[in-house]
Amino acid sequence: MRTTHTIDAQAKKIGRVATEAAKVLMGKNTPAYQPNVVADVEVRIINASKADVSEKKKDEKVYRRYTGYPGGLIDTTLKRMIEKKGYGEAFKIAVKGMLPKNKLQAKMLKNLVVTE
Repeated sequence: MRTTHTIDAQAKKIGRVATEAAKVLMGKNTPAYQPNVVADVEVRIINASKADVSEKKKDEKVYRRYTGYPGGLIDTTLKRMIEKKGYGEAFKIAVKGMLPKNKLQAKMLKNLVVTE
């Protein structure tokens, strides 16, 4: 039976919300925690656009990705990413960075829903 855990991001920092979401997605808040099993829980982050993000953070936080080609390093600031993809993408990247880097990471991320 899938349970739903709701986190309200209003007036909270992105990292604080992301750590709480990552713990629940891994199942560490339940007594039946097993590191090799994906927890049967859906995490909903609501009011993502009302999160507490300073203007300095929006300008200075840089997300980097590599295309795989020579000279293919792409930098994107938090402000630009919010304009293009919304606050939900920033939350998803933050939660992904806090999950274990193994075969279960993608399965855990499928249980994350972010609404703005």
